[in-house]
Amino acid sequence: MPFADIIIIGSGIAALSAAKQLAKQKNVMIITKSKVEDSNSMLAQGGIAAVIDKDDVWREHYRDTVVAGCYHNDQKAVKKLVKDGTCSVKKLIHEGMLFDRNEQGEFHLGQEGAHNRRRILHAGGDATGKELVQFMFKQLQEQVNIIENEMAIDLIIHDGKCIGLKTINNNDHVKKYYANHVILATGGCGSLYKVSSNNETVVGDGFSMAYRAGAELADLEFMQFHPTMLYTQGGSKGLVSEAVRGEGAFLVNNHGVKIMENVHVQKDLAPRDIVARAIHHERSLGNDVFLNISMISNFKQRFPTITALCEDAGIDITAGLIPVAPGAHFIMGGVKTNLHSETSIPGLYAVGEVACTGVHGANRLASNSLLEGIVFGENLANYILSKKSVTSIQSSTKTEYAHQKIDIELPTRFEIQEMMTSFVGIERDRKGLLYVKNWFEKYLHLGWLSTSLKEGTKEQIKTINMLSNGWLIATSALLRTESRGGHYRTDYPLSKTHWQNKQVVRQKDKELISLVEPLLGVK
Repeated sequence: MPFADIIIIGSGIAALSAAKQLAKQKNVMIITKSKVEDSNSMLAQGGIAAVIDKDDVWREHYRDTVVAGCYHNDQKAVKKLVKDGTCSVKKLIHEGMLFDRNEQGEFHLGQEGAHNRRRILHAGGDATGKELVQFMFKQLQEQVNIIENEMAIDLIIHDGKCIGLKTINNNDHVKKYYANHVILATGGCGSLYKVSSNNETVVGDGFSMAYRAGAELADLEFMQFHPTMLYTQGGSKGLVSEAVRGEGAFLVNNHGVKIMENVHVQKDLAPRDIVARAIHHERSLGNDVFLNISMISNFKQRFPTITALCEDAGIDITAGLIPVAPGAHFIMGGVKTNLHSETSIPGLYAVGEVACTGVHGANRLASNSLLEGIVFGENLANYILSKKSVTSIQSSTKTEYAHQKIDIELPTRFEIQEMMTSFVGIERDRKGLLYVKNWFEKYLHLGWLSTSLKEGTKEQIKTINMLSNGWLIATSALLRTESRGGHYRTDYPLSKTHWQNKQVVRQKDKELISLVEPLLGVK
C-alpha cells in the first residue's frame, strides 16, 4: 500500500469536509475505529446556523456566539466561523445539498437557544447531520481510501514532527502508517458520562493521543450538557433537539410549573448551560422534567427522528409531554490550534470537536458545531494544499506485532462514567474534583500519560484513554476557580466570581466585551 499524503483520523463532518477538498489533489486516507457512520455528526439533529436570511447579518451571529460563549471566545476564530460559514453553506447548496424549505420555496429557518433570530438550516426535518454526511460521502465516491475498525492509538513523532500513527485492529494487531500530514478529527468525549448524546465510540481518543505526543490542550473543563435528552427510568434514549423549543415547546416539572419562567430573559431558549442547570436543579429536588410539545401541531412531520425515538421508548407524544434530562453533549476545549488548525506539533492538525480553536468559548452556541466542522475542515484543506509538497520518510504500511494484554485490573467503562457524572458533571467542587483525580491516578501509570502505549488490547487501550481523559478534564476543572459557561463550580458560584462581573474578568475578556457590547446596544 503506498503511503498517504494525508491521513485523517475520524469520519465525521470535519473529516469529510477536509477530505472532500484535499482529495482533488492529494492521496487521502481516512482511518476510523469503528464504521464510517459511527460519528456524532450522523446523530446531529439540530442543523447548521448560518447567515442566509436577507435580514440577518454576520455581526449578529458573531454577537450571539460570543454571548453564549461567555466572552471566552477567540475573536478571530468566531469572525471566521460566521463570515466564512455563509459562503460554505451557499457552496453546499450550489453543489446540490437539499435543506428544508417552506411551501413558498424559502428555506425553513429555525431558532434555537441563545440565537436572537431564526437562522438554523435543517435537512430531513431533524436529521441534518445524517443528510450532510451522506451528501459528502457521495461527493467523495472512490477518491479516498477508507479503513474501518482500526483504532488510532498513538502518533509517531520524529525529530519533533508528526510523521504518522499507530493503529490497533479487532485482533489486537498493531500497524504503523506514515504520512506528510496527520489530521485529528476524532470528535469529543461525551461518552465518558452516563447520559450522553454522543455515539458510544466517542470517548476522546484524540485528546489522549495528542497529550501523549506532547501537544498542547486547552479548556477541557468546559463540557456542555445538552438540556433535553429523552430520559425514562431505563435511562437515556436519545437527543431531543433544541429546535423543538425553537418551535414553541417549553419545560415544565411534574406539577406543571414552567421551570424557565424566571430564570433567564430568553426563558426556554436561554444558553444551554443555563437551561441544563435549571433542569438539574429541578431533578435534585425530586421533580421530573418534561418538554411540553402540545402547541406543535405537525410534530411527527417536523421531527420524525424524535418521534421515532419516543415511539421506541414507549412515549405517547399525543399526550404532549416528553420526559427529559441533561446529558453530556459537546466539549468546547480540546487540542489547541491556530486558525489554520495547526497544533503545537508540526505535521499534526486538529479539526472539529477535538480541536480547541476558541470559537465556542466557554459554551457552544446551538448549531455552530456542524458549521465549525465544515468551515474549519475546508479551511485546513486549502491551507495544506497551499504548502509545498514534501516526501514522506516512509512509503508503506507495516504490520508490527500483536499487543500483549496488560496484566492489571482496570475499572469498567461504567465505573468511569459513574465517576465522571458524579464528580465532573453539571456541577463540580474542589472536594469532588480532588477525589476523582486521585481515583484516576490509582490506575494511571505515568507512561500512559506521557509516552506511547507499548502494550494493551484494543479494549484495554479504550479504557486507558477514558481514564486519561477523565484525569485531564478533572485536572483542568480544578485549575479554573470560577464558574463560566459549561464549567460550574459550586464553591465558586456565579454570584461571587461570575464572568459578567467586570471587576474579576481578565483583560482579554474586557477587550472582547468592549467589542460585543455595541452590538447589544450597550454603551
